[in-house]
Amino acid sequence: MPPGNKAAAATRVAVLGAGSWGTALAAVAARRHPTMLWARQAEQAENIAATRENARYLPGVSLPATLAVTADLTQALRHLDAPADQASAEPLIVLGVPVAGLADICQALLARLPTLNGPLPHIVWTCKGFEKNDGRLPHEIVRDALAGLPGIRLGVLSGPSFAREVAQGLPVGLTIASDDDAVCRRTTAALHGGAVRVYAGDDVVGVEVGGALKNIIAIACGVSDGLMLGTNARAALITRGLAEMTRLGVALGARPDTFAGLTGLGDLVLTATGDLSRNRRVGLEIGAGRKLDEILAGGMTAEGAHAARAALARARVLNVDLPITEAVCAVLFDGVAPMTAVSTLLARDARHEAGDLRAPD
Repeated sequence: MPPGNKAAAATRVAVLGAGSWGTALAAVAARRHPTMLWARQAEQAENIAATRENARYLPGVSLPATLAVTADLTQALRHLDAPADQASAEPLIVLGVPVAGLADICQALLARLPTLNGPLPHIVWTCKGFEKNDGRLPHEIVRDALAGLPGIRLGVLSGPSFAREVAQGLPVGLTIASDDDAVCRRTTAALHGGAVRVYAGDDVVGVEVGGALKNIIAIACGVSDGLMLGTNARAALITRGLAEMTRLGVALGARPDTFAGLTGLGDLVLTATGDLSRNRRVGLEIGAGRKLDEILAGGMTAEGAHAARAALARARVLNVDLPITEAVCAVLFDGVAPMTAVSTLLARDARHEAGDLRAPD
């Protein structure tokens, strides 16, 4: 802060979605800014407020006493209106809902945001994947749903991060991507500091493709580990998975260098190797002989399982080859045995590693 300047005005933050990641980000923001967390279910909101713990998603992690919690969406948005006697920066909404719920929450915002006092809030989302029915990326869902709010400022927040570690105050690096510098500045102001380092960029497509594909590759790595194929195999899957991620991203308009950063290689390594990775755990279970329906019925969530089909369908339209993603789909949905899928991958023709990013692998 330049000498002589007063302390920056607080950013009023509303985090919509009380899953693990939404709760973790709300905890980070609440340490320095007025923050309200919205939970869909009243019982969950009441329990979090009473115990200062999200027992369902982050058991054992204490939340800041300053974090407000509600199940009333209108109240959560009214929180963004600063009192007349308090200086406040432009407000920020963090959408912590999954891809499947993104369109619905945006429709609710479309109806409510025009009733707020003051400027429209900046909106960033954290979900990773593709829309199940039509393969849209999150920014396409948000753009379509909020088309009735001209001038709304949007961005995506991502990076290699396990929610539990973030909520516990352990170090993390995140990326905020937007074509509007103001969104990057406001998100950074709300979250950067202490153990959280926020980097800014403008490659929204690259950040989103990295976030979606890394979950699919993490399932493949889990399957490989479950089959006890060794660390050499895992390293090959991560590396060639990064190539798939880059090819699809470039075909969709992303910059290739994005995939060498936090939201590409960084997030891929974390999710494919970390013990807290849900997608890797699903792969481990598959490799041990369990079926996807059985695993998901037990309450385990895996974004990669939901994204795999949509990613493959979109890649085929673009004539982009995703052999690992195709193998994951074959195992998850077509009844192909994991070792058969591995054998199919190994039987592919040899080729030069350094080729066109959109060429078959």
